[in-house]
Amino acid sequence: MFMKRPRHRVFDYTPQFYKPEEDEKERKKRRLGFQRQRKIARKKRNPLVWVFLVLIVLYIYLKLAKII
Repeated sequence: MFMKRPRHRVFDYTPQFYKPEEDEKERKKRRLGFQRQRKIARKKRNPLVWVFLVLIVLYIYLKLAKII
């Protein structure tokens, strides 16, 4: 009486069906050698940037430690 009654869960699921025409297209692409090219989002940083960052962190640490 004072509690919520449990309800059934509702899922928004759209089933995927096998499409033979798309399978044939993929087979032809593989046979011809087409591949999706992946872009590498990872960029290499310049080593000078790393040295500069380390020097800044070291300077701030020494400043807070009252050594400089």
